[in-house]
Amino acid sequence: MKKRQTIKLVLLVILGIVLGCVAYEGIMFGRVARLRNQNPTSTSMMETKAQEARTRGEEPAHEQIWVSLEKISPNLQRAVLAGEDTNFATHHGFDYQAIQKAWERAQQDAQKEAKKEGDDDPGWIPDTTAFKRGASTITQQLAKNLYLSSQRSFVRKGQEAVLTIFLERQLSKRRILELYLNVIEWGDGIYGAEAASQHYFHKAAASLASSEAAFLSAMIPNPRTVLNPQLNPRRVARRQRIIMRGMPYVKLP
Repeated sequence: MKKRQTIKLVLLVILGIVLGCVAYEGIMFGRVARLRNQNPTSTSMMETKAQEARTRGEEPAHEQIWVSLEKISPNLQRAVLAGEDTNFATHHGFDYQAIQKAWERAQQDAQKEAKKEGDDDPGWIPDTTAFKRGASTITQQLAKNLYLSSQRSFVRKGQEAVLTIFLERQLSKRRILELYLNVIEWGDGIYGAEAASQHYFHKAAASLASSEAAFLSAMIPNPRTVLNPQLNPRRVARRQRIIMRGMPYVKLP
């Protein structure tokens, strides 16, 4: 009798967990669906950065000006795709092999240019952080930025995969790119293409030239430290050149 009660209790717990997961995913599916015609007022990443600032006793910085994709230069759209997700227009949210190969080739180019420039001292660290995205596509990055923490775990990666599927099923490629370009970080408290363009070049995102667009794209993987142009200008410049070489071959959605 006791054994049966134990089994029944275990089954009820499992059923509760399953129903809870289904309910949670249903809620998330609804939140993603609303993104078709609603812009997010904040993201998980923004909230995390703001909390980190408050923990340090600082007032969180926040610069963001939402613009439609039509008001973001095609140069920046191409540069971001060249730097982050070359097959964005054709894949369905996941493109691990192609992106990993692209990063490996780009890393080899970066190391060759570093040696050519004499930047081969023992303290130099290759720009692996500039390319170490786990082969994440733009859709995957958007899912993480919007809803998830930066902690690495199998559960979080699984949830990222589910949200990636939701985003790809519910939104057009152009809408995914528009969301991404409006929420990603380009420095301490600087979010989105328009704010970044105004901050670094004092012009609208619609007016960015190819070199300026590649400069902004070069910063994306780590704009606060490793790819902060004030701290590591040569690393940013190397990645900028690599991105510019790939821009003409990128297909826009």
